[in-house]
Amino acid sequence: MIYLYYGLESFLIKKEIKSILLKEHIEAINQNTYDLENSTLDDIIEDASTMSLFGDKKAIIVENSYIFTGTTNQKLPTQNIDLLNQYFQNINNNTLLFFIVNKDSIDKRKKIVSELKKVGIIKEFTTLSNQSDYIKTLFEPYQLSSSDLTYFQERVGNDLATIEQEIQKLKSYKADDYKITKQDIMDVTCKNVDTDIFNLIDHIITGNKAKALESYTMMIQLGEEPIKIVIMLANQFRIMYQSKQMFKKGYSEKDISTRLNIHPYRIKLALQKSHNFDEELLLDYLKKLSNLDYEMKSGKIDKNIGLELFILSI
Repeated sequence: MIYLYYGLESFLIKKEIKSILLKEHIEAINQNTYDLENSTLDDIIEDASTMSLFGDKKAIIVENSYIFTGTTNQKLPTQNIDLLNQYFQNINNNTLLFFIVNKDSIDKRKKIVSELKKVGIIKEFTTLSNQSDYIKTLFEPYQLSSSDLTYFQERVGNDLATIEQEIQKLKSYKADDYKITKQDIMDVTCKNVDTDIFNLIDHIITGNKAKALESYTMMIQLGEEPIKIVIMLANQFRIMYQSKQMFKKGYSEKDISTRLNIHPYRIKLALQKSHNFDEELLLDYLKKLSNLDYEMKSGKIDKNIGLELFILSI
């Protein structure tokens, strides 16, 4: 069987593949992974056409399968598409072949896409419309209140792989007690630093220097390095600036997410927060943070004092 999985939710794609491999009883020794940006279809098709040395079935996973998209990057290797079309005519039934595209779309006009559709499965993995409901199913049969579920999401962030990992930790921690509380979440889970960065930005937006310094101090207490915080702040302001520019030109949130290769939820937040800044101010903050990064790394200013001075200057 041949699969073409695409979408921005790479965690859901990996989870689906894992489920299929478990169902087909294909162990790790019979799984090979390629990256089409570094490998050729010649090697992949040759592997797919041969029998496994260690079992009846094997799986081949091909990351960055750009041949199914509109990508025209000349630095990417030229692939022998005819070879793949020939394989479609003589598929090895003992091989599961997965092509993965971590973008929100494929080019359905391409012949190779329509040919694959005739012999395999094409499936899109979109951003979850209701992440809370999905998280509830991951917690089952454990229970937690709606307010504690919201707190969990705010604390660990929106990365699905991280969410599942933190839920497994909570389940192991509670053992046979099927009631999870806010205190359990505080005791067991790791706080996502992006949440702290957005809190810091929120306080910068409102001009609340006291709260901004409080958020910064909390991040330092959690072990974050001032230089890393500067870089993270700069990245967030850069995303806000780029998103604001592209939105003005008529790009949708989905388009911006694809162009910048950033998760749609982060783009949504960036656009929401960018309404409170004009573009000149965002550029001014980026310039100040760039200078601060240089001064910190060159020892011209104490890294702790430098960031505090930036916060006080907002």
